[in-house]
Amino acid sequence: MAPQAPRQIPVIVLAGFLGSGKTTLLNHLLGRSGGSRVGAVVNDFGAIEIDAMTVAGQVDSMVSLGNGCLCCAVDTSELDEYLERLARPAARIDVIVIEASGLAEPQELIRMILASENDRIVYGGLTEVVDAAEFEATRARHPELDRHVAVADLVVLNKADRIGTEEQRALLDTLAELSPGTPVVPAAYGRIDPELFFDRKPRDAADEAVRQLSFEDLIRAEADAEAAAGGEASGEHVCDGPGCCAHGPGHGQHLHAAYESVEFVSDAPMNPRRLMAFLDSRPAGLYRIKGFVHFDVPENRQKFAVHAVGDFLRFYPSPWQPDEERRTQLVLIGSGVDAAALRKELADCRETGPERAGPESMWGVLRYVPSGGEPGDPEPGEPGEPDGRADFAPGQPEEYDEL
Repeated sequence: MAPQAPRQIPVIVLAGFLGSGKTTLLNHLLGRSGGSRVGAVVNDFGAIEIDAMTVAGQVDSMVSLGNGCLCCAVDTSELDEYLERLARPAARIDVIVIEASGLAEPQELIRMILASENDRIVYGGLTEVVDAAEFEATRARHPELDRHVAVADLVVLNKADRIGTEEQRALLDTLAELSPGTPVVPAAYGRIDPELFFDRKPRDAADEAVRQLSFEDLIRAEADAEAAAGGEASGEHVCDGPGCCAHGPGHGQHLHAAYESVEFVSDAPMNPRRLMAFLDSRPAGLYRIKGFVHFDVPENRQKFAVHAVGDFLRFYPSPWQPDEERRTQLVLIGSGVDAAALRKELADCRETGPERAGPESMWGVLRYVPSGGEPGDPEPGEPGEPDGRADFAPGQPEEYDEL
């Protein structure tokens, strides 16, 4: 029987050129993290760490790298030291966010994370923050913006409230050309639902009386105080995902409506080949996939946890609990996705006849199981092993082929 899959902490790279709003977005994530513990690596460019000063006090654990660009200042082993500090079990961190300097090369950061030998972390995706109001000016100063957008797993079109509808539509078309299939989420003030990045935990009520006040507590306290005084909160309203606002459809900050979460549940086992065909050709706009998959295949009847972000994909086998129902449960998160079409495509991946797939059908799945994750996995060079690049699904952007 396979061992329980190790708990891994997603490492998210937050990139974007100077002034795009990365720190604002990070502060928003920190303020809306619920019971999840966030570790941040803030990579300032310059000797005075302004971004670190802005973030300080709002994060559960932070490592600040001053005087230069993270991708230039440290090599893989040094970055491992920083990630090791945040990923140690005693820190109880749930997600790590690396806020890259405005002059960082995102591909180098991705390379470092994927090269890490720390089995407690996993790549959580590259989010490129784009300034909607200054896009053309930024593109003229930094032509490499096109390349950064092309390798992103998610593009946040920040400051979208500062441009008109037609200009926003044209900009969305441009971003779609630069990175076909990559979800683009418009935002104002960096207000993105944290569920796009990580699974928020509810706060533990037992700790409420003794824990330190968080940034989120301060936001809510200010809003409650303003409401009690008979007025509206003086600060900007921070939406907490779909259904949070009571302002009605005309509320100007409802930019988060551009994405949605789709659930899929199946009591019938999934066909490995059909599911991999779906994953290898994921629809445009689909950003995250998480959950558990049931394959009723000889020698592979255990539970397979799935973690996918952008083109990154991994499966983690572990035993079913004695009282656990064997079923597939998936959550898919994306921008501009067709929920009905996604459910139909997944339904078509189920085993429907008496003939069940044989062990060889699992090769496509097992190549995305981390080494050492499951006895009997294909060794490098065996059928199904993609030459050492098992972390990415086929069809990924050409730039990833260079990593």
